Amino acid sequence: MKSLTQTGAGAPLLDTHIHLDRYSLSDQEAIVADIRHSEVQSIISVSMDLASCKRNLELSRLYGTMVRAAFGYHPEQPVPSSAETKALLDWMEEHADDMIAVGEVGLPYYAKLEAESEGRSWDNRPYEYLLEQFILFAKKHHKPVILHAVYEDAETACRLLEKYGVTRAHFHWFKGSRDTLLRMAGNGYYISFTPDILYEDEIREIARRYPDHLVMTETDGPWPFEGPFAGQMTHPRMTSAVAAAWAELQGVSVLAARERLYENAVRLYGL
Repeated sequence: MKSLTQTGAGAPLLDTHIHLDRYSLSDQEAIVADIRHSEVQSIISVSMDLASCKRNLELSRLYGTMVRAAFGYHPEQPVPSSAETKALLDWMEEHADDMIAVGEVGLPYYAKLEAESEGRSWDNRPYEYLLEQFILFAKKHHKPVILHAVYEDAETACRLLEKYGVTRAHFHWFKGSRDTLLRMAGNGYYISFTPDILYEDEIREIARRYPDHLVMTETDGPWPFEGPFAGQMTHPRMTSAVAAAWAELQGVSVLAARERLYENAVRLYGL
């Protein structure tokens, strides 16, 4: 069995989903300084809202190809007003050449779950309409879509992607049924694994089954992790452990795994 400490030296790493703008300024600077001298070649910093988009644009301009910006609106928060949505989409239109992808966008599975557990009514349609607008934007500008869509919400996301013929889709930190995985894989959609691939059985089972040409590494930092990462600040270098864990599950060398995970991200994002 492969050791998780093996590095696969010579094969670069990519963090395809992180919220760099959500870290403190000092941590942002430290992370970029670290990856400048590490095996992590680049990170994709996804956005929460318009202010987040603007900060990620600043970071991408400041750090060049080490930080690539994705623009969008995270769904686990109230739906923006029509005016806010227009302002965001207009700004994205102006900065389409500055973005590597549309993201993070999707559907609010956890907010909906919380509302239902508290007996509050819930209407998912405004979120679906908002996601549809982002998918249309991605189609118009030939950009990948970075999706927060898990369990049954992934089926809705698949339907909207299929409706508009958008195939460059990245379901980050995906969780869902076997049937949904088969649908996604059949459509050529990518998924990415966080550090919880080391200790979450549900994620490890998905990692065993999903096609190896459609998988990538991520951290979703600053979200914290458990297991061997308990108490640590989430850092892009954790993608090394993610790649090693995936290698073990696939029964391949760490070097081969890292090369495959890197090539997949390069293909999807045109790096």
